[in-house]
Order: sequence, then C-alpha cells, then structure tokens
Amino acid sequence: MTKIKELSIEDIERIIEMAWEDRTPFDAILGQFGITEGETIEIMRRNMKRSSFKMWRARVQGRATKHLKKSPDDMDTFHSRMQRGIALNKISKR
Repeated sequence: MTKIKELSIEDIERIIEMAWEDRTPFDAILGQFGITEGETIEIMRRNMKRSSFKMWRARVQGRATKHLKKSPDDMDTFHSRMQRGIALNKISKR
C-alpha cells in the first residue's frame, strides 16, 4: 500500500490508462511501476466511479490478455498498438 502513496498523479493516471486497455497485461504495469494486480485494482477502485469500476472489473475478469500466462502465444507486445505515440512510458520502445 505504501507504493501507491508514493506514486505521482501522472503515474496514477498512466496506471489507470494502462489498466483500462484490454491488451495491456497486469505484468506490464508491474514491470513499469512495481504495482501488483491487487494494487492496480485498488487504484482503480479509489479513482473511478463505482459503476465504472464495476464495469471495468467485470470486463477484466473475463480477459485472457490481462494475464500473460493466459494470453495467446502470438501476443508479443505488452501494450496496445495505439500506444506507440504515448511518451509517458518509462520503458523505452524496442
């Protein structure tokens, strides 16, 4: 929980954006910010309207792409192709 308190507003907004995307796995958020799946869920719960959180949570629970172990073998990126232009990523592009 202390990791969450140390995050800047920009980092929290980026985590929410990554968590909202269906193709970005929780492992990518862990690698980039050091935030576990449970902590990501807690961030989403605290920063979203209740109805939005419930909708997101229901959608995420049914997604294989949010967990790398469940993801299809041909999925080799940890982010959506729409993210190419986003400069806030701390991990450099390949």
